[in-house]
Order: sequence, then C-alpha cells, then structure tokens
Amino acid sequence: MEMHQVRYFLAVAQLLNFTRAAEECNVTQPSLTRAIKQLEAELGGDLFRRERPAAQLTELGQRMHPLLKQCYDAAAGARSLASSFKSGEIGALRIALTHSIDLALLIPHLNEIKRQFNRLEFRFLRGSSKEVGDFLKKGEAELAIAAEIDEAWDRLDTWPLFTEAFELVVSSGHRLAGRRSISPDDLRSEQLLSRTFCEHSGRVSASLREHGINHGHEISSERDLIELVEADIGIAMVPHTSPVPETLTRAAVAGLDARRTVSLYGVAGRQRTAVANAVMRMLRGADWRAVAG
Repeated sequence: MEMHQVRYFLAVAQLLNFTRAAEECNVTQPSLTRAIKQLEAELGGDLFRRERPAAQLTELGQRMHPLLKQCYDAAAGARSLASSFKSGEIGALRIALTHSIDLALLIPHLNEIKRQFNRLEFRFLRGSSKEVGDFLKKGEAELAIAAEIDEAWDRLDTWPLFTEAFELVVSSGHRLAGRRSISPDDLRSEQLLSRTFCEHSGRVSASLREHGINHGHEISSERDLIELVEADIGIAMVPHTSPVPETLTRAAVAGLDARRTVSLYGVAGRQRTAVANAVMRMLRGADWRAVAG
C-alpha cells in the first residue's frame, strides 16, 4: 500500500467524483483510477461503485475509510514532525542525572536553551551512577550529569564542571546549629544519616570512619533525609549544591576531607542533536564558581 494511493482514495471519498479528485490531487484521471484499482486489488474488493454522476463508497470502502484516513494523517504528522526537527523548529533534549544531582542547577541553562528553539521537548532520566551509564550506553540519553558514573566504557567523554565540598546539615533546634566551628569530635555522639543514593556516600562514610565516626542510618532518598533531619532523628553530610529548606542549617566540618566533582558526560563519536550540542557548550562554558561555593 502506497501513501499516494491512500491520498487518492480519500480525495474520491470526499468529492465522490474521480475527475474532480484527480484535479484536486494534481494528477491525471487515468493515473488516479489506476492507483485506486491497485489499492482495491490489495485490499481484496471494490472501494467505490462507479456510478454517474457521482461515485459511491461500497461497504468495504466505508469500513476502510476511517482506517485509511487515520493512516494517512499519522504519516503526514510524522513527515511534518521530521521536517520540524530537521529545520530546527523543534528540538529535543534527553539528559540523565544521578539521584544526587539537583535539577535546579540546570534551570538557568534550560531557560536559555528554550529561547533558542521555537519548540523544545525535554526528557529527564534519573538513576544510580550505573543506571545513568546504561542510559548513555543504550542511547536513551545524549548527555548525563553525575558526580561519578559507574561504567568502565572507553567511549565515555567526561567534562568536569565543578568541585564542591560536603557540609553538615542539622535541624535549627539541634545543639550544633549556629556553631561557627564544628570538629569531627563533635559528631561522635550523633546519629548520622548516610545518603546511599549518592555516588560518593561510600567515600564520605570512609572519611568519617577515619575520625572514629561509624554509627548511622541508611537513607535512599533526599526527601526522606530532609524529613529525618527536620525531625532531629539524625544529621547528615550533603553536597554544597543540595537543596536544603530554611528549617535546617549548614556548617562546614573542620578537618574533614569530603568533596566531589560533578561532571558532564557524553558518548564519544556519537552524533548529537542540535539541542544537545548547544546544552553541552553552554554547560562547559558556564562559570560554576558561585554555584559550587
């Protein structure tokens, strides 16, 4: 079945006249008639009764009409969408982020990208460091942002964006709230909340163990962690860029070596969309110093 055959059929079904339908489709009547006969042969029956002065849809023609119209409209929509992407009228961005990356970091850049494309479609994927690596490997995402990707793949391109420190977060009523200086010794009697969804949770825990701090609770989401800290059930070490409500306070822990580098990832040698290339250039060229503190 060819799409021009479907177009000719729809024209005759609308006008109920082969001559006028041929004029509407800008073809000769013999060409239109031949195409419809080929369509009828493929479908196994007549679609029209050739009567004068008007043609009439047969029972088969009536039943096929909505199906063929849906088919033709879908094909026309696909061509229009493809043309819009090719001309740059529509852009699409597929980007993966690990659970520990705050989407707010991208908002200023996404707003800027929106001004460059008339219509822009975003698809954000979340996952662990391994899952984000898989998103890139399988082509489900064009770019990724993570503190670390658990994927030993030689085709991964990596562009460091910024390095930030981990800070202590406590409730506003906690004994350590408002302290100008906090030492690891101050934490030994506290219940620490471990952010197991963070790529660097193991390294932060190792750094704390070096100072004799071992006890704590394992938390699998940022929201749960915030609620537990607000309830004064524990305290946490979080990256500087992690969003923290006003009910909590931050503080640096002197002598604690806990930092992470957030990077942009892509796949070497893989063709990217215009949107992905624009976002990549924007993120790599941004001044992240104010964000990273």
